[in-house]
Amino acid sequence: MSKNPRALIAAMPGAIRRGWRSLSARKRTLLALALWVLAWQGVQGGLRLMEQPALSGMPVTLLSGESTTLAALAGGKPMVVNLWASWCPPCRREMPVLAAAQQRETGISFVFANQGENPATVQRYLSASRLDLANVILDRDTRLGFVAGSGTLPLTLFYDAGGRLVATHLGALSAASLASKLTPLRAP
Repeated sequence: MSKNPRALIAAMPGAIRRGWRSLSARKRTLLALALWVLAWQGVQGGLRLMEQPALSGMPVTLLSGESTTLAALAGGKPMVVNLWASWCPPCRREMPVLAAAQQRETGISFVFANQGENPATVQRYLSASRLDLANVILDRDTRLGFVAGSGTLPLTLFYDAGGRLVATHLGALSAASLASKLTPLRAP
């Protein structure tokens, strides 16, 4: 086996051609179809991530157990959706900043979407941290992170009053960084 990576890369097309010829016509067709489907899904996923998605009508469950949608929680106002988990240190650091903003910014809806934890764990964390938050939802399957195109926490999404995603912030928000993201949402 050659230790030269260029030689290995140069040999790949020939190896692929020989392997392709040794497959039966049916296997070649199935493999080509599978590769085409994978490529198509990749292109579609990339296009979806490039769009600025509108506020989701996807059903969500409040910590109280009630079902609703993000659009209903927005109520026609700009909205901030924070994806977090109790085990995430940066999430815990930013929660008091977001809680204070929720109390202060009455013209903006704040939603706290817990990622993957059960209601008892979420309630214990909120109680122990003395956080009194409205609009805590349980995203047990972490669908919101998938829709947003990120599995990293914390992630905060900023929607205008029309329900369009206008900004995102990956990582813990400071009071200053949150204020800079809220300013355009307050504009008429």
